[in-house]
Amino acid sequence: MDNPTPLRTLIVDDEPLAIERMEVICGRIAELDVVGTASDGAEALALTEKLRPDLLLLDMTMPELDGLGVARRLSEKALRPAVIFVTAHDNYAVDAFDLDAVDYVLKPVKADRLARAVERARARRGTAEHTDSEWLQELWIPHRSELVRIDTSEVGRIDAERDYVRLHVDSEDGWRSYLLLQTIAGLEERLDPAKFIRIHRSTILRRDRIERLRHDGLGVWSVELDDGETLRIGRTYLPKVKAMAGR
Repeated sequence: MDNPTPLRTLIVDDEPLAIERMEVICGRIAELDVVGTASDGAEALALTEKLRPDLLLLDMTMPELDGLGVARRLSEKALRPAVIFVTAHDNYAVDAFDLDAVDYVLKPVKADRLARAVERARARRGTAEHTDSEWLQELWIPHRSELVRIDTSEVGRIDAERDYVRLHVDSEDGWRSYLLLQTIAGLEERLDPAKFIRIHRSTILRRDRIERLRHDGLGVWSVELDDGETLRIGRTYLPKVKAMAGR
């Protein structure tokens, strides 16, 4: 089988040493072909227009037009490169997934971590699914010293905890939970209503986890989940939950 065509890649960072280091790392990844570098957001946009790269390795924090600003400008274009954000900070993850970035890599960048991000970019390039759906497909969750990438299809339940949400994620070891700085209302707007339903002001469920609805009397209803747990349905959300069941 022939080797796949490398991704034409533009490196964007306002620190020359960071660009040099990224060029060295990219040189170790056969799937990448660095076609240019940019030291600020405006130059990144100009070179993207000129060089038509497949991928941007984009620093988050730059003066004037930062990485998020560049990504927002690119998101308005019909044909746009994939974006992997590269940053020393982990507090931009929510903004990053809002802009449909491929990945979010923390500095100092390691070659194996970047290689995994590049594989995701290549996989995404091979499918148009992310452009066909307006709904959130994946999340980056700060966890210990890294960012964990989670497909929304793996999230079974979401609970509000003040300005955070707790995500209950299905894994081989059972349910694992992660905290994300995001309001439950903001996250609800981005989730596919065909797959998720809010049953309470503090709870969103993946719909396929609901086994049955139960009337507890005096107008109180609950849902029973696939693991036997029962959760009360808030009165505000009861009509939508009943409608799901055709009632």
